[in-house]
Amino acid sequence: MAFGWIDEQAAARRRAGLVRTLRPRPADSPLLDLASNDYLGLARHPEVVEGAAAAARTWGGGATGSRLVTGTTELHTELERELADFCGFEAALVFSSGYAANLAAVTALAPHGSLIVSDAGNHASLIDGCRLARGTTQVVAHADPAAVRKALGTHDGPAIAVSDTVFSVDGDAAPLAGLAEACREHGAGLVVDDAHGLGVLGAGGRGAPQAAGLAGADDVVVTVTLSKSLGSQGGAVLGPARVVAHLVNAARTFIFDTGLAPASAGAALAALRLLGREPERAARAREVATGLHARLTAAGLEAVRPDAAVISVRAPSPEEAVQWAADCRAAGLFVGCFRPPSVPDGISRLRLTARADLSEEQIERAVRVIGETRP
Repeated sequence: MAFGWIDEQAAARRRAGLVRTLRPRPADSPLLDLASNDYLGLARHPEVVEGAAAAARTWGGGATGSRLVTGTTELHTELERELADFCGFEAALVFSSGYAANLAAVTALAPHGSLIVSDAGNHASLIDGCRLARGTTQVVAHADPAAVRKALGTHDGPAIAVSDTVFSVDGDAAPLAGLAEACREHGAGLVVDDAHGLGVLGAGGRGAPQAAGLAGADDVVVTVTLSKSLGSQGGAVLGPARVVAHLVNAARTFIFDTGLAPASAGAALAALRLLGREPERAARAREVATGLHARLTAAGLEAVRPDAAVISVRAPSPEEAVQWAADCRAAGLFVGCFRPPSVPDGISRLRLTARADLSEEQIERAVRVIGETRP
């Protein structure tokens, strides 16, 4: 029977307690949200919502075509200029998603004969970029510049090192300065995904590369998403103008994909301008994360110290992690639940995200619920 193997895989997932299900949320959910990536609380901000609405009224519901045909509006180029300027890079290129931006950056910058050195903890989008690239990929130990240096030393041709800046599972930050030094010793480029750093790290939320002194470097390329701190949708690649021009001509997820919807571009631009006026939002997100971690560990829970806005709380097993998250929801708290195979180390955990708009009362409530429902 066609697709009969699907039933076998579904049964195996059920036996392992790894079945995923969709849970549509209402617009007015009563749950306290510590699961989304809306780090700055901007997704529903009136200015951001109006930015989306105004863009839709002006440009329509869709981009109408690929960026190289009709899908580039004046709004897209305005967003690219301001995003590059905010983060300290020469140029930016906007994509329909952060996933597409990562596929573009890795595949277009790793041609045949090149080496990609990839961190073992990288996001799935970077891993898929490595799989699709024509270069050879070598996976190295997590957050280890010495391992990157050793891998680069085995190759004489073009090379890049690829890493998240803040890893999405435990919220730990990559040693960007050490990675850049290792790359420069071998004439390699550094490509980093700042999805969880933009809006949280750096001066006024300008990102982890800016905090590490790498913004604007001619050997550094940064990808970002517009769907986390900026509360919108889409992604972008930031870097030297010649790299961006190369992506326009060589990145398949740019050339063959419909452009980002104008409403998303308008929302992201409004959020970026708001962050520029209110840089304290970034510091508040970090403060909330630190506070959550301190309270969780004081309650006897095993939580990983956050370097940005993601806090990981270890669970005994996949089944208990799922039940823990369900019990939190029943008590009015929405938390993330990460299990194998989504986590490279095989350890199940609750994943909490700090938001700049959380009150002290909400933080205390969240810690209380997590502690009372622990397995």
